[in-house]
This record gives sequence, C-alpha cells and structure tokens, in this order.
Amino acid sequence: MAERPIFQVVDSGARLVQVHMVMFEWFPGLAVKQAQKSIASLHESARQTLHIDRILEISTKSPDRYGVALSAFNLTFRTAKHRRQFSVESAFQSSKVFERGGPYTDLLKSAPRDAKGDPRLRDSGKLKAFRFFQQDWYLEPKTAFYDWLYINALTQHEDLSDYILDYSAFTDIAFNPEHSINCQAYAAALFVALRRRNLLCEALASQESFLRVISDMTDSQLDRRKASQKEMQFD
Repeated sequence: MAERPIFQVVDSGARLVQVHMVMFEWFPGLAVKQAQKSIASLHESARQTLHIDRILEISTKSPDRYGVALSAFNLTFRTAKHRRQFSVESAFQSSKVFERGGPYTDLLKSAPRDAKGDPRLRDSGKLKAFRFFQQDWYLEPKTAFYDWLYINALTQHEDLSDYILDYSAFTDIAFNPEHSINCQAYAAALFVALRRRNLLCEALASQESFLRVISDMTDSQLDRRKASQKEMQFD
C-alpha cells in the first residue's frame, strides 16, 4: 500500500484547493504500465473513500494524452519579447539561486530531464531564492514561483486550459510530499480554481497580485505540510 495526495478544486469559500491523502495499492516497477496500474488504483480509492470523480493524472505516466501534455516536462511557454520557447521544468530548474551559484540560465535550453539532473543543482549549496528574467522570487510561500510559472505557461495553451476545466481533482503519481514540495497536479488544480472563480486575470496581473490572491484565498501550503506529516507575462 502507498499514500498519495489528491488535489481537489474548491469552487467557493476561503480555500482554492483541498488536499486529501489517499491510501491505495501500489504496483512497483519502472514500466509505464505499472505506473498506470497505480494511478488507476489511486483514482478508484479516491472515488470510493472521498466520492471524488473526474480525476486527471498529470505526469508523463498519465493514461490520458492531455495529462501527459500537461506534465511540466512537456508543458511549454513562449516568451513575449523574443518568442523563445522553453519547458516549465527547464525554466524552473534554471531559475534556482543557491548559496554558491546560480541561476544557471543555460539550463533553459536543456532538455527537461537534463535540466533537473544537472549536478550543479546538487553541488551549489542551499537553495536561497529564484530569479526568472531578472525578477526575484523568495522561498515563501513555498510553491508560489513554481505555481506561477506553471499557470502562466498553461494560459498559453487554450486546448489544455479548456480541457482541464472539466476535471474536479488532479494527481501526480510520482509526487510524494515527504520528499518534494512543488507539484504540477496542485498547480493545475489552482489554475482551475482561479479560472472558475474569475480570479485568474487578477492573479496574473503582477507578481504582487499573484502573491496577494493566493495568500488571501488559500491556506493550502499549511494543509500540504500537515498532510505530509501523519503576470505577469514573460519578457
């Protein structure tokens, strides 16, 4: 058995995303088929225990082609000024500022897996902040920069952003809150919640607006920490 989070969109109230930890049968192995068995088990457990339907897995292992396209490894954005295109994953990794180096902007042009596995990200000391196209983001709120980056990219893909509006919850089978903080499934749920409440344009008007909206409208950061324990436009 294993436990993973389900990120459920909340349509009203002070919270935008509700996080549920769900127990399910885990199917070990590196093959995509094994991961998809685990995904099916997780979703079925959520339906039975939480009565949540319309769940979309967002990862490269997703059985849904849109779920694969929504992975941070595959989701891309194009800069407004120079029309350059990068993956969300490469942009995120290239923005990290450490005690002894970074940001390593050359990673923008790297393949997502190469960017994530670059040894400089492990050997440069403690993570201090993020810097993306000369704009600095602090480490608090913990997932704000990643969520902002993902949501901005998603708004550039009308087919994907419209598709996920039909879903009420999202998962990422590889995400374990005991080992990681940022999650593409949470960012997708946050996008849907903001869009349904007509808050998306306000949230993306500026960095200040984004931080204000997510601070005013969600306490999901605290929820995720508890669970793990039992524009802006581009230049």
